Amino acid sequence: MLDKFNTNAFISFGLGFILMWLSEATEAHMNYTAKPRVVLPPNYVKEIATLTHKFTSVTLYKNKTVRYAARMHAIIACQMEFQLYPMDIQVCPIYIESFSSNNQKVKLRWSDSGVTLNPELKLLQYNLGQPLELEESDGYMPEKVGNFSRLTVYFRFERQIGHHLIQTFAPSSLVVMLSWFSFWLGLDAIPGRVTLLVTCMLTLVTMFTGADIPPVAYVKALDLWMAGCMLSVFAALAEFVVVKVLDVQYQYQVNRIPKVLPMRISNMEKGQCATVASWEGGAVRSRKATQTPTTPGQTSLQGNGGPPKPARRQSLLSVAWTDTDTGVEKIMWREIDKVSRAVFPILFFVFVLLYWPILLMKSS
Repeated sequence: MLDKFNTNAFISFGLGFILMWLSEATEAHMNYTAKPRVVLPPNYVKEIATLTHKFTSVTLYKNKTVRYAARMHAIIACQMEFQLYPMDIQVCPIYIESFSSNNQKVKLRWSDSGVTLNPELKLLQYNLGQPLELEESDGYMPEKVGNFSRLTVYFRFERQIGHHLIQTFAPSSLVVMLSWFSFWLGLDAIPGRVTLLVTCMLTLVTMFTGADIPPVAYVKALDLWMAGCMLSVFAALAEFVVVKVLDVQYQYQVNRIPKVLPMRISNMEKGQCATVASWEGGAVRSRKATQTPTTPGQTSLQGNGGPPKPARRQSLLSVAWTDTDTGVEKIMWREIDKVSRAVFPILFFVFVLLYWPILLMKSS
């Protein structure tokens, strides 16, 4: 069993262990039994008896070969790394060595068959990589104060990502895409737009807090995916706040534009109108109109204060402007919504195109 909530996972499995060695007993000391090919060296009977238990067998051959076979249940700790979770690959070594006899007395070697696995073995979350890596080594063991022969087999566990694709990656991608629909909702649907974005954010938070994630201190690959999805939805919510502020500013400035009182246009064209009256702030203001030299057929009005003042529409340049080609008024918050409809999907797809190739390359 691989413990997914602990960096020190435990592997529990049944092990069939076969050990063969050549006995040093001479032919003169051999005690043959009635069974062919089986010998019982008297000086080894006592030692062999201590090896036997319910699931072991010891066989001795005429060529002085001793075969010891045992079936045991082993639980081995494996240090796991989750930087690439859920595309992580765990390599767990198993060491076999003599406890009391150094390499001058016992030299361990892998047989030609090495380590074989049950072909019917299936794991729920992992694929067992093939072939297994085998190693033979002699090293100094400080706890035993000597050089000992060691056999090592490395098991490679590759996590199956199908569960996480269905439970995490696909739903979170759909939630992010759902948040993009808010850019097609105008500011006249504020409750619906806010509800959509907040629901998407809460759904992602609930999805990732309830996921089976190892509680480790360092950043994992799944954490980066979570951060990318939540940042995309949060940016959509921040975009809504920005366009709402711009709309409030636009409405405020539009309502401040003065309303010119009705006047006789014919008198203005003939230059007979001495004053121009306008309504500003609840009071009537008047100023004398004068003509300035212009091209024929045009008349310009100026007050007593000097040069002509710029039109009030120029005060809306920060939140609105008029297209010089079409003459249509452009409002900034609407243009931001239109641009966001393309920018947000492009940025998310760039994130996906960077995330998966890098993750697959590192995991391989």
